[in-house]
Amino acid sequence: MGILKQGSHTSPSPLLLVHILIFIQIAPLIVKAQTLIPSKYDGFVYKNRPVTTDSIIIEAFLDPVCIDSKDSWPPLKQAIHHYPSGSISLIVHTFPLPYHDNAFVTSRALHIVNSINSSATYDLLDLFFDDQERFYNSQTLNDSRASVVNQVIQVAAKAVGKSNLPAIQSGFRDSETNYATRNSFEYGCSRGVSGAPFFFVNGFVLPDGGLAITYKKWRSIIDPLVGKAKRKGNSFKRLSLKHR
Repeated sequence: MGILKQGSHTSPSPLLLVHILIFIQIAPLIVKAQTLIPSKYDGFVYKNRPVTTDSIIIEAFLDPVCIDSKDSWPPLKQAIHHYPSGSISLIVHTFPLPYHDNAFVTSRALHIVNSINSSATYDLLDLFFDDQERFYNSQTLNDSRASVVNQVIQVAAKAVGKSNLPAIQSGFRDSETNYATRNSFEYGCSRGVSGAPFFFVNGFVLPDGGLAITYKKWRSIIDPLVGKAKRKGNSFKRLSLKHR
């Protein structure tokens, strides 16, 4: 490739010119993509576990029809419930894997239900995990797309109540829920997520992404952090009392 040097009259090579033209064409798209910032932080906050700067924040990227995501869910919930509210926060992001045929539609259902009644979001996730085989690739191989969507809608209605069935159906016609589901996937990609389940603790990725973490392992990760937080809090209290 020819390189332009100061004071030189060397012309750029044809390959360099091609690269420059390509960049000129895609630059507006890059700028546009950078402006598509969601109106709020992605993810579903777990029940009665508000996110604060004083809490240990766990972020989980899960696929509703991924068996490893399913296996990771019970030990994570058990670990979360071991600690008092206020000490641990959990945010779940949907990360629909492209090789799971029904990952996107089930993830979209979670976004729809969350917009109708956020307290039912995790009930729906539990239902998907409990009856996960129903939406495996082989199980729906001969089903039409509309049939699969209808099955997902029926499961979602169990979580949020059958009276909300029209709202769920409307949600699947609303482009905003499509964008929200896509944003979740793109957000995961922006953080280096390459599979499900994937976990971050206080913003730092845990090793062995794509594998379930046992309850014992979660305790070994969280216990030292809780201990440090308590010691830090006690030190701050003693310092405040000293300066009164």
